[in-house]
Formats: sequence, C-alpha cells, structure tokens
Amino acid sequence: MESSTLFRHIHERLSAAYPQGEARALARHVLEARFGMTLKDICLGQDCPISPKQRQDLENIVARLLQKEPVQYVLGQAGFCGRTFSVSPGVLIPRPETEELAEWIIREEKPRTCPPDILDIGTGSGCIAITLALELPEARVSATDISPQALETARKNAARMGASVDFRQEDILKASAECPPAPLWDVIVSNPPYICNREKIDMEENVLRHEPPQALFVPDDSPLLFYRAIGQYACRTLKPDGRLYVEINRAYGEETSSLFRELGLSDIILRKDLYENPRMIQCKKR
Repeated sequence: MESSTLFRHIHERLSAAYPQGEARALARHVLEARFGMTLKDICLGQDCPISPKQRQDLENIVARLLQKEPVQYVLGQAGFCGRTFSVSPGVLIPRPETEELAEWIIREEKPRTCPPDILDIGTGSGCIAITLALELPEARVSATDISPQALETARKNAARMGASVDFRQEDILKASAECPPAPLWDVIVSNPPYICNREKIDMEENVLRHEPPQALFVPDDSPLLFYRAIGQYACRTLKPDGRLYVEINRAYGEETSSLFRELGLSDIILRKDLYENPRMIQCKKR
C-alpha cells in the first residue's frame, strides 16, 4: 500500500483536477524526478526530508500542474530514448512516436561503412539530432529550426550531453527553394508540424494551452505544407541513395507517400507506430 506522506499530499491535491490514475502517475513522477524517490520508497512510506525551500518548490509544482501545465514544462525535463532532455514553454515536448522514428534511423544507418552527413529539420529540443549524434558517433550531424528559443534549448542539451551537433536557424519553407552547389546529406530527418487546425477539437487542453502552435499546426487547406517543402529540399540536397525519414499525421499516410513519389523520391516505406497508426516514412533519392 502506497503510504508516503509526500505522495499522499501531492496525490490528494492533484485529484481535484485529474483522474485518479493520472494524479497517481504525476505524483510518482514528481517525487522521482525532483526528489529522487523510488516507487519502493513511496510504497514503504520512506519520505525524504525536504527543506522549506524544497517545500515551496513542491507547492509551486503542484500549483502549475493544477493549471494543467504539462509536467515536462513544470519539471523542465522530458525523457527521450533513455536520456533526459531539458524542455521549456516554447519548445515542443518529445513524444514516444518520435522515439520510434529515431530508433528506426539508428537501426538503418548504423551499418553504413562511411560516416553519414545527417540533417534534422525542425529540431526543437534537439532530441532527434542529439540522439543520432550520440548513437552514431562517427556521423556529422546538423540541425535547423525557425525558433531561436528552441535552438537555445537544443544547444544547451547538446553541450550538457557532450553531443557534437551544428545548429543553425533556418525556415524550411524558404530553404526548400534554394539549390546548393553539391549534394549535402546522406540522411535528412524531420518531425514537422502536421496537425490540422480542425483537429484541435480532439486534443488535450494542456497541449493547446501550453505547447508552441508553430511546432504543431498547419492550415486545414494545406496539410502537407511542410512535407512538400521538405521533399523538395531532399530532392535537391540528398546525395545519391540518400534517405529521407519523416514523422507524419496518421490521417495522411498515403497522401504523404504519394507526394514524395510525385517529387521523385523512391523506395517509399510507410511504417506504423506501436499503436498501429501510420506514423513515419522512409524514402530515397534516386
């Protein structure tokens, strides 16, 4: 039986705003991430002593959670592929589906005999680029984002984890029209905005209120806006047999595949995520 006093305090407070199961999970997560308490500690009632300053910190955390702010922003961190990334309001919170995309790339690209040149478009917290740089240590990894705030967070994450990534500010909707003098990349990856505005009705309140809309949404009349730009850029900048990987809106799997095919990309693979939703695509430059 869970009997930690701190756990009961947090759980009782959060139960006013969350279902019991979610309130319980949040209470455990806060105690683990902020105070280093394990599930065993909680179950055995082994509270850690906290100072008045820590008590105030805890009350601030609970108050923010009661306002439905995402726990990742409240704690300033999010897990991704076994590592902890700093996140803050204005930077998209990494998702499990994106972990699957990163893991797919690592499996596919690790056997390469020559170190690949990799570009992550719309890097956000840097989670994909940094993970690839650490898991494929011979690779040369670059990453772009339109948001200065996201790039600042990504650079700090890379420095803290010892990952070598070249970050720069760039708008893919403009960069897609530029033609470099020579192919640049063996691999391009992107998790661009792909949620249509009409889909907001089905989304959680904490996402709508707190996460950056420019990292999430596209116009209803142009759901593949970023995929067209990314595909065009990939056709211009991928080396022969270079690969493009993207996370997609599950409602537009076939449409996104057809778009890439029309642009001249080949060997298109549409892959499902753990929830059996069409979620990611791999394709090649001919």
